[in-house]
Amino acid sequence: MTTSIEISESVRHYYGQVLQSSNDLKTSACCSIDAMPNYLKALLAGLHPEVLERFYGCGSPLPPALEGKTVLDLGCGSGRDCYLLSKLVGPSGRVIGVDMTPEQLEIAVRHREWHAERFGYANVDFLHGHIENLTTVGIADNSIDVVVSNCVINLSPEKPKVLAEIFRVLKPGGELYFSDVFSDRRIPAQLRQDPVLLGECLGGALYWEDFRRILQDLGCPDVRTVKQNPISLDDPEVIAKIGMVKFNSVTVRAFKMPLEDRCEDFGQVAVYLGSIDQHPHSFDLDDHHHFETGRPLRVCGNTADMLASSRFGDHFQVLGDKSRHFGLFDCAPGPQGASAGADGACC
Repeated sequence: MTTSIEISESVRHYYGQVLQSSNDLKTSACCSIDAMPNYLKALLAGLHPEVLERFYGCGSPLPPALEGKTVLDLGCGSGRDCYLLSKLVGPSGRVIGVDMTPEQLEIAVRHREWHAERFGYANVDFLHGHIENLTTVGIADNSIDVVVSNCVINLSPEKPKVLAEIFRVLKPGGELYFSDVFSDRRIPAQLRQDPVLLGECLGGALYWEDFRRILQDLGCPDVRTVKQNPISLDDPEVIAKIGMVKFNSVTVRAFKMPLEDRCEDFGQVAVYLGSIDQHPHSFDLDDHHHFETGRPLRVCGNTADMLASSRFGDHFQVLGDKSRHFGLFDCAPGPQGASAGADGACC
């Protein structure tokens, strides 16, 4: 039976020794750049070429409204997302990157002064450690505004520990916003230990329902999907081993706050003020909450709390309280754009 230490060493070897650039990847699981918004793509031009070349990610887990915030990037690798975040949080914010692979961290640290000179400020720190135990790198309880991660949690052999650590370090009202690979079933044990499948972010992919259950056990009963894309298995060796499993790259958000396990209706309405940078006309909380600027949208109690009790509170007007209950909220997402109507939609 392969141990957690052996799995970690296998992943470290794959990312530190086997992969020399993103061109060495056998699948699309770790390189879905198409998901990145245009304003973030524009920022990539200001990053060091080696940082870009040695980065492996599966989405764009960089949410808006980060100015002045403290952001933790788990599995930061060569530091691409950390340097993007450096621009997003600005000189008054802070970015912390944690990674266990020395070869990757060496690249990130080597170019820190280059980016600081280019940006005009230094606000990024890189720490060598394991994301399953953030106390060893000095991340305190309730100290982080937003935790991000880009196709890394699937690589951990102890995912419940990682997720527990995330909710330990998040401030009340803080957010977990990450992209990762999820499977439509539980991966057989022998495939979870395959070095290539592990390194390609497939062998360790979480079955979505198991992920949901882990978060519920941690006191987070309402997790939201922001976007998802199918993953193409193009390599014959990979297909022969695990072609029966369907994989998706999913961007997820979850908040550290008291929420209910069902969407309840309290007659509340939310109005987006159009004040989030790069989002003047609308804001998408998840894949079926599309808020047009100034247009009221009926929301469940959980959505109202996510908007009012997080860093998004300054950008929304939430009308109504929970003094009167109307039963379950209609959670069926409507067709594209329908959620902006009076009927609303929820998770």
